[in-house]
Amino acid sequence: MRIIREPGKSGNVLATIAIGEDYLKPFMEYALHTWQMYAERHDLGIIVFDEDLIPRDHPKWKKATWQKFLIASELDQSGVVVHDVCHLDTDILLNPTAPDVFEHHDSAKIGVVSQRSGLPYPLQETLRRIAFLRNRYFSQAYPLDSGLFASLDHVYRYSSLLPQRDYACAGVFLFSPSLHGGLFAEYFEEFDSSVLTPTSGGDELHFNYLVQSKGLDEWLDYRFQALWIYEIAWKYPFLYTVYRKDDELVRRCIEASLSTNYFLHFAGSWYESDMWSQVKVLADPEVLDRWERFAEYMERPVTGQFVGPVKPTP
Repeated sequence: MRIIREPGKSGNVLATIAIGEDYLKPFMEYALHTWQMYAERHDLGIIVFDEDLIPRDHPKWKKATWQKFLIASELDQSGVVVHDVCHLDTDILLNPTAPDVFEHHDSAKIGVVSQRSGLPYPLQETLRRIAFLRNRYFSQAYPLDSGLFASLDHVYRYSSLLPQRDYACAGVFLFSPSLHGGLFAEYFEEFDSSVLTPTSGGDELHFNYLVQSKGLDEWLDYRFQALWIYEIAWKYPFLYTVYRKDDELVRRCIEASLSTNYFLHFAGSWYESDMWSQVKVLADPEVLDRWERFAEYMERPVTGQFVGPVKPTP
């Protein structure tokens, strides 16, 4: 466990699991600096779990993503005092001028972000765009009809779970170690590597079932986990073409998307989801200065009073 930044007065921390160099190295190079700027703004801690939280020969060993359920137990054993945790996947970039996510969270609940409802884009058309563009520009083997379009009922029943009313992306969630740590640890012990999920043994579906079936779900603004696969398919479809190799264009598009969102998640296993580690965003001081100035401007009151004609100078 690496404590990148000590928790501030609030005791709130950003935490991620980055086990192995394939996850840790790109996180440290391409994402961490955005986390640090955000954490400094809101006086938050940053903790990285870079080693397995359970032995690989443990009878309940399963896909490493399940280890997010053990974060609270690990914190308790380490003696680090933490109030609330915002778990983030390593492939998430943070807008340094975004509001403090913990101020939008009820500690008694588990804060999550839906990948199906409350979106700024029509879901079905966005998914169609993703499927079509991947098939057209990435691989003709990519199916135009697949589980990408599965109904909520179908998704839950795939793993013999009672359908819930929504579906969150588990890359971002907020919880209280003292209130929810025991529940998470017990749930982890219920499954082993034979667990059947639509994500090849991943935890996301079961995470959703646990949180919603217990009535602990608190749904946060989409901007706290904007999904790049939605953003690129809707706003920047040209990046599926040869332009995806244009690093400067990719960087500008990612920064443009991040500027209108709070957290930008590059979830997925197809090529567009690797773009966060293709370029380093927010490395230009002028960009950061412009963002800071805009954030300050957004705090200023406006009156709407007419000031007369104002025209651009030649």
